[in-house]
Amino acid sequence: MSVKGVLAATLVEPGKYELREYPLPDPAPCCVLVKMEISGICGTDKHTYQGYTTQYAGAGTPKEIPFPIIQGHENVGTVAVIGGDNEYKDFEGVPLKLGDRVVVGPNVSCGTCYFCRHDFPYYFCENTTDYGNNLSARNPPHLFGGWSQYLYVLPGSFLVRVPDDLPSEIAVLTEIMAVTVGLDRAKQISAFPNESFRFDDTVVVLGVGPLGMCFVMKARMLGAGTIIAVDLSDYRLDFAKRLGADQVINAATTTHPERLAFVRSLTHGRGADVVIECAGVPQAVPEGLDLLRLGGLLVEAGNFSDLGEIAINPHRHLCAKSARILGVGGEEPGAYGPSMRQMARYMRHYPLCEFVTHHFALRDVDAAVKKSIAPDSMKVVIEPWA
Repeated sequence: MSVKGVLAATLVEPGKYELREYPLPDPAPCCVLVKMEISGICGTDKHTYQGYTTQYAGAGTPKEIPFPIIQGHENVGTVAVIGGDNEYKDFEGVPLKLGDRVVVGPNVSCGTCYFCRHDFPYYFCENTTDYGNNLSARNPPHLFGGWSQYLYVLPGSFLVRVPDDLPSEIAVLTEIMAVTVGLDRAKQISAFPNESFRFDDTVVVLGVGPLGMCFVMKARMLGAGTIIAVDLSDYRLDFAKRLGADQVINAATTTHPERLAFVRSLTHGRGADVVIECAGVPQAVPEGLDLLRLGGLLVEAGNFSDLGEIAINPHRHLCAKSARILGVGGEEPGAYGPSMRQMARYMRHYPLCEFVTHHFALRDVDAAVKKSIAPDSMKVVIEPWA
C-alpha cells in the first residue's frame, strides 16, 4: 500500500481531541489491518468524553481509561492486510479475503483466566481489552480504535463478514444490536413458568437512544405485547414508534408518579412484566424497579460506565416485589452474525436506513460527539476517509 501515515482522532484527555498521525503498521501473523469505512459513537464514548472514565468496576479491579486513546468500537471496514499471508476465518468460519467487509468485534478476552476457562462472556474476563476503550494509543501499533483510517486487529479478536445485502450504515449497528442478546437470555432464566420474558409481555424501555431503540426492535421480534418507550426527546420517541413501540412517554414533561400511573393503567394496575434500562444514568434504575409488576424482570444494560451511586429500598424494590435483575455487561460474539442477518431481513419493515442521522469526518470529531449527545440525533457516525 502507498499509505505511510494514518490519521486518527485521538482523545488525549476528557473533552480534548487531537488529530494525530501514526505510522502504518505491517500486521504480525494472526493479526489483520482493517481499512475503516464507518464507526459509530456509542454511549460509552460520550461518557468517556464527559470524564466518566471507570469501567468494569464490578470485576474487583476497575479499569481506568488509559489516555490517549483512539475511540470507536462499533466498526465496519474492509480487510486490507492479513498478517503472515495466512488464511484468516471470521467468527463463523467463513474464510476472509482482501476487500471483504467486516464488523470488528470490540473485545479481546485472555482465554486463560477462571472466567474464560469456564465459558463466561468476555466481560467476565479478568484481563479483557476493548478496542476504543482501554487500549492506549501510546503503545505501538497505536491503531486500536475505529476513529482512525485503519484499525489494527490483535490476536484473539474476532471479525464477522458483513452480508452483501446489508448496507454499512446498518452494519454499524451490529454491536449494539448484539447487546440485545440480553433479551434472549431473559427468556431462559425462569425457574417458574411466569418468570421469564414471555410472549405478549408488556415491556418498558427506559431511554431510546440507539441501544434502547435496538431493544425496542428486539422485543418486538421476540414477541412482546405492548412496548412502552420512555425518553426525554420527542424526536427519539417518534422514531421509537416507527421501530415497534406502541406507547411513548416523554420523561421531560411528566413526573415519576405520572409515568408509574400510565404504565399501570395499561397493565390493569400490575406494572410492566419487563423493564429494560438503556438511559445510562443511575437514577433510572429505581424508577425501573418501581415500574415492574410483582415478580417482574429488570434488564440493566445502560450503565456501563460508572456514573455514581443511587438509593434502593431493599424491601420495597426487591424483596416485597420478588424482583429479578439481569445485568447485561455487553454482547456475545455469537450474536453478531444473527444480528446482521436479522437486520438485513427487517430493514424491509423497519426504517433502519434512517437510523444513522449524522455523518462526520475525523477533523470534526468534537462536533460529532456533541451532536450524539443532542436530543435531535440518533446514531452519529465517524467516516475516517471523509
